[in-house]
Amino acid sequence: MQFITWQSGNSNSEMLENFETIRQWWRNLNGKEIHLRQRILPENGDVRELDWEPQRFDETFAIANPDVRGITLYWTKPGMSDERSTTVRQLELDPKRQQLYIYPQSQPTLVMQIGVAALKYQTLTLREAEIFVEDNQTLILRDTTRLIEVKLKLDSQMISSLKEQLPE
Repeated sequence: MQFITWQSGNSNSEMLENFETIRQWWRNLNGKEIHLRQRILPENGDVRELDWEPQRFDETFAIANPDVRGITLYWTKPGMSDERSTTVRQLELDPKRQQLYIYPQSQPTLVMQIGVAALKYQTLTLREAEIFVEDNQTLILRDTTRLIEVKLKLDSQMISSLKEQLPE
């Protein structure tokens, strides 16, 4: 996952550019249906380890008037006159998945995820996977317990990309 990150108090030169990119993304959400999810951060702070599947208190609504003033994000929900806001200590935008991770200043153990609802990927988790390579181009993943097989055709560019992403 490649995030565009902004951190409060960080004077790195790219922080201003990152903040502007995130601000524009946030404002462009106006009228779009979004998912708002809140989770307790794991000890290592890695949001990728959290379960982002829908849970009881998650919300889905068409966001209205998203704005950024200072380091505070503002928005309203349909049918509500009150403006909601959160002052942030860190923002991480995942442009591929169209998700923003918001780390509120007031709650250091909390992270909020706001994502465009129209983007919905179905996740398939193989628990007891067997991995095979067929004809040097096809990766086969099998879950023998549930009798699921996934075949992935790989071209040379995809193979190179996969090699770069795998740890040594």
